[in-house]
Amino acid sequence: MDPIQEAIEYIESRELGDDFSYNKVAAQFGVERSTLARRHQGVHDQRGVSHRSLHPEHEAELVRYIKTLTERRLPPTKVMIQQFAS
Repeated sequence: MDPIQEAIEYIESRELGDDFSYNKVAAQFGVERSTLARRHQGVHDQRGVSHRSLHPEHEAELVRYIKTLTERRLPPTKVMIQQFAS
C-alpha cells in the first residue's frame, strides 16, 4: 500500500477528538507533511482555468485567428501570436 494512504488510514482510525500531529504522522510513515495534510483534508491543487495562460474562450479565438491567417496563406509569426494573446 502507498505510504501516504497508510498514513491517512492511520489518522482516520484514531478516535474522534484524539489530537494528532501531521508532522509526527508524516515522519512515522516517511511522507511529506504538506502532502499528507492536503490529501487528508481533501484539498486538491488542480490546474484549472485560473492557472492557464489564456482563458479557454480566448484560446479558441486565438486558434481561429491562426487558422484564418493560415488559410489566407499568411501564417502568423510568433510575435503576432504573442501580441494577439496579450
